[in-house]
Amino acid sequence: MKVVFAGTSEFAVPALEALIGSEHEVVGVITQPDKPKGRGRELNMSPVKLVALANSIPVIQPEKIRLPQSIADVKANYGAIDAMVVAAYGQIVPQELLDWPALGCINVHGSILPKYRGAAPVHYALICGEKQTGITTMMMDAGLDTGDILLQSVLDIDPEENTGELMGRLARLGADVLLRTLSGIADGAIAPIPQDNNLATSAPSLKRDAGAIDWSRPAAVIVNLIRGCTPRPGAFSRLDGSQVKVFKATLSDGSGEPGQILSADNNGIVVAAGEGSVRLLEVQPESRKRMSAADFARGGVKVGRRFDVRIN
Repeated sequence: MKVVFAGTSEFAVPALEALIGSEHEVVGVITQPDKPKGRGRELNMSPVKLVALANSIPVIQPEKIRLPQSIADVKANYGAIDAMVVAAYGQIVPQELLDWPALGCINVHGSILPKYRGAAPVHYALICGEKQTGITTMMMDAGLDTGDILLQSVLDIDPEENTGELMGRLARLGADVLLRTLSGIADGAIAPIPQDNNLATSAPSLKRDAGAIDWSRPAAVIVNLIRGCTPRPGAFSRLDGSQVKVFKATLSDGSGEPGQILSADNNGIVVAAGEGSVRLLEVQPESRKRMSAADFARGGVKVGRRFDVRIN
């Protein structure tokens, strides 16, 4: 097949690399514009663009792909194609481009649809305490992740992994499912299945404050929030007026007033929750480097101090 690939983030890279190494021909890549990053605000290319350039694949970076000129540029540069593959692109593909490929547009989505439609399915699977998630390939339509299902593959979630770790495993699984999907479409072995909208749940982009810890919630809910918000947008609380980011935590024993520090030693910092307690394992105090909670404890964290229960 002649394929155009639309993607931006690291999640999309294994799928693009799998396509490049397959019998299919990747005739072009669409990705987000280069973005300024760091103190110097130097422009950085997306991970997908870096892979495309390394393999001498033409790249188009429309600011807004829905604009008529952007649509015209894509079609003019890449011509007639069999399929378009979309994975973590970051923009809504307009109907005119959905209708462009002979065999349609195929999306690689990081959940078992119709659960967790939206931009942050991996985050929400962890925040909601799911034990399994997976990959769905689907035919794209005008809705948000509402198209007919092509293939699905389920993955068990490790009880300690965070969004970054799980996303890496899902990305690799997605590459495999994508190739099987294209083969199935080519030989007519896949019959698209409509989604049951009654089972749909939403997973919109997380705001920067989504990781604010509410210590009045059960410990298991807090641990899942930390896992789901790591590495981005990040989980955090406040202690004596200063922000403390939390990168890793686990369930612990003990009880007390929500937010109260129950112990602080070489095993980390145990904080009381609404039900049970949470052992902080890796943190970053304000204006300091990321460190183990044990190191933070040795710096003078005292039993009895309290994290802010909620951050408004």
